[in-house]
Amino acid sequence: MITLIEKRPIFTIIIVVGVLLLPFLDVLEVTIMEARNFVTAREMLTDGNWILTTMNGEPRYEKPPLPTWLSAISGAIFGINSVWAMRFPAVLMVMLLGSMIYTLSRKLTLTKRNSLINALVSITSLYVILIVFEAPWDIYAHAFMLTAIYCIFKGLSEDTSRGNISTWLIAAICLGASILSKGPVSLYVLFLPFLIAYLVVYRRETGRRKWLPLTLVLLGGLLLGFSWYGYVRAIDPETFAAIASKETGNWTSYNVRPFYYYWSFFVQSGLWTIPAFISLLYPYLKTRVSNRKAYRFTFLWTIIAVILLSVIPEKKSRYLMPVLIPLAMNVGFYITYLVKRFKELKSRKEIVPVYFNVGLLLLIFIAAPIAFIYLAISHSIAVNVVAVIAFMVVLVVALYIIRALMHKNIYHVFLLIVLAVICTAIGSLSVLKNNLFNDHYSVFNDEVLESSTPLYSFEMGAPEVFWGAEREVVILDSEETVVLDERFHLLLCSDCEAVLSEKFKGYQATFVQDFDFNYNATDSRAYKDRKSGKVYEMIKVGK
Repeated sequence: MITLIEKRPIFTIIIVVGVLLLPFLDVLEVTIMEARNFVTAREMLTDGNWILTTMNGEPRYEKPPLPTWLSAISGAIFGINSVWAMRFPAVLMVMLLGSMIYTLSRKLTLTKRNSLINALVSITSLYVILIVFEAPWDIYAHAFMLTAIYCIFKGLSEDTSRGNISTWLIAAICLGASILSKGPVSLYVLFLPFLIAYLVVYRRETGRRKWLPLTLVLLGGLLLGFSWYGYVRAIDPETFAAIASKETGNWTSYNVRPFYYYWSFFVQSGLWTIPAFISLLYPYLKTRVSNRKAYRFTFLWTIIAVILLSVIPEKKSRYLMPVLIPLAMNVGFYITYLVKRFKELKSRKEIVPVYFNVGLLLLIFIAAPIAFIYLAISHSIAVNVVAVIAFMVVLVVALYIIRALMHKNIYHVFLLIVLAVICTAIGSLSVLKNNLFNDHYSVFNDEVLESSTPLYSFEMGAPEVFWGAEREVVILDSEETVVLDERFHLLLCSDCEAVLSEKFKGYQATFVQDFDFNYNATDSRAYKDRKSGKVYEMIKVGK
């Protein structure tokens, strides 16, 4: 089995990502950012707004359109209102990301085993998985940029006078695709640290002729990436300028955090937190890795990325996701060192962290099935065969991890941990899928969804609700006079009934239904009032 995994590394990466994410793409709640993107993708299909993107018919130029185009295409194939369909392209990006980490590692002259470890660490890191659900457009930008980085590294390191034209062309296209996915974000937090680290470590090995095609790649990628911005600015300058001013203002006034906010960045790698921390101990590891120059390169890439992120006043934990890319390679160096040398180690300072980390993971793997059994018995949660099998496999794998650790076979330990993570995720998400909704959860009924009656919203602006409406919702401004239809459905917050008599004089209001798109219980901190409300049928009376 291990021979087969190493013989087909890219296939292994794709299978791991697919098994981990594809069966449960529609399980987790749609987030506010996802809802905005999904509504925009839906309106591309229904209204044809592919370039001048909209949300509820209003311009939405905050995000460039490439990921929305891909989601819209997926929606056209698998279902225009399907959460699974909208999230599916993001999973393909995770597959691309893992594959590019493997190929870039190989280009750094690392072994197949080391490169596979790097890739598996990256795709099982906590925030690489969560980014598919929390902010799906980020993964596009970073996956495309990493592909561009691989092509650039390949072009710079090839020992040819002319280089490979197709390699440079792909680099320019992927760089432009990254900008068309998230603006210049990945250019700043992933490419610029890569370029600085490359100049420090590999500049002397790079011929002068290589810098001209790199310059052309940057110019071509920037031209392609910013083409959409230029077009929208030319067609709708006032709206574009207002949105751009608001977005740039957020960099210095929104979610402002201190400079050291990101210093615990290695925690974002989840189960690899301890190896990630040790891999950053440069004086310790530099004499133990098999390729010191490559390790120095990934180390500098990681640290420079964190520093550049720290300079920007606006900070969010998800912005650290691109840092996990070079960090995964750092972790791979440390794990590969343990694979080769653990049986020979005598120092407690090196041995104890390994046993502690594996022991901690074993506790998690064993606790998950026990918690599952407890909930099934005491709280009568719904269970299915998939969850039962998955948690049984987790327990068996845990025993094999103990056995492999006793034999000091760290490579087997590593692969078994990856397997245990996959099975634990499958079991947990299977349970979640069968116990997803609370009693209060309710979506729009057929009278609202299938009616041709216009749908309006007053003081109800939750994108998750607009996504659940499955069609365009006209948002009414309380400060403006709006000419309304003779008959329409109106979305209101739960405690806004007084608005009916104050703002909608001349209309008869008939209650249609309550709705609540919260998966969480009403007493939970995660419960959002903005995602619940009432629907009224409004009919004009008199003249």
